[in-house]
Amino acid sequence: MGHPTTTRRRLLCRRPSRSPCDITAFWNDKTDRPSERDSKRTDMLNEREIESCYLGQFIPVHYHHNMLMDQNRMHGFKSAIDYAVKPGMKVLELGGGTGVLSWFAAARADKVWCVEFNPDMVKEARKMLALNPNGEKVEVVHADAFEYLPPEPVDVVICEMIHVGMLREKQVEVIESFKRRYLARFGGPLPVFLPEAVIMAVQPMQQEYDFEGFYAPIVQFQETAAIHPGVLELAPPSVYSIIDFSQPTDSVFGFDGKFVVERSGTLNALRFVTKNILAVVPERSSTIDWLNHYMCLPLAAPVAVKAGDVLQVSFQYRAGGSIPSLEASMRAQVIYDVNLQPVTQKPVYA
Repeated sequence: MGHPTTTRRRLLCRRPSRSPCDITAFWNDKTDRPSERDSKRTDMLNEREIESCYLGQFIPVHYHHNMLMDQNRMHGFKSAIDYAVKPGMKVLELGGGTGVLSWFAAARADKVWCVEFNPDMVKEARKMLALNPNGEKVEVVHADAFEYLPPEPVDVVICEMIHVGMLREKQVEVIESFKRRYLARFGGPLPVFLPEAVIMAVQPMQQEYDFEGFYAPIVQFQETAAIHPGVLELAPPSVYSIIDFSQPTDSVFGFDGKFVVERSGTLNALRFVTKNILAVVPERSSTIDWLNHYMCLPLAAPVAVKAGDVLQVSFQYRAGGSIPSLEASMRAQVIYDVNLQPVTQKPVYA
């Protein structure tokens, strides 16, 4: 007896072959051909493909609680939005989630468009905004941030699709797509972007990977203000990229530089630091910032180092790329061994 013929619904992410994640990609829910024995592998590949296009726009509802509870994120964005949005302005948010950042803007703006691609989040945002004052100023739009443009020019664009190092989520691609399409439709000037800029740095680390006796070199995310036992900073961090969202942004980030080791130990990880400049306040010569959690990635080959050694560290990755793609490119070696240098005897005088 043959296997019964069944059909299944599959979420596909179509995109032109010219780009690994083109801005014209779109979602399509369709009925696929009858299931086959190898369909599980096919589904897995499609799921990865979907994530590569739209992670940042399809964050499930239950994850948003963590973002609402992140006081550094919430306070930073509220302060920046209060500063940037003036009475009477028009505001657009790309990837609105619960709508909280749009709601911050609605306190002063005349109109806010909150674009969200996840249909579940669209419903949640509309429900939550209706429970809050000024919520009626926010129009929640179910649309793809890669394709949506507001019906008229706006003064401020809020977009928080941010992951450490600009990995995984699509902040850079979404903003670059928006700028091209906005200028084509409305001309200049561009609106103010929030965040305005991002500073990214890398730091050589000795990281503890012992978990109750189980050795597991694995990616770790660490709070910036906490003390982490078993963590040793071998040298100060070095900036490898500064993004100004008002300017064209390269989609490839990389580093090939040197560190002078300040503490002896074992280099077995690189810490990635991402500081979001939410707003620049020139009249106070200051900025309103939000520092992401540190991301610590293990090196494939640990290196013993001593104070005074010089390290050569390199890596390269694409904006929105996977964490493993960055890990695979990470290299570190000692290019100056302080112990191998000749000792110069200083003259001693009686």
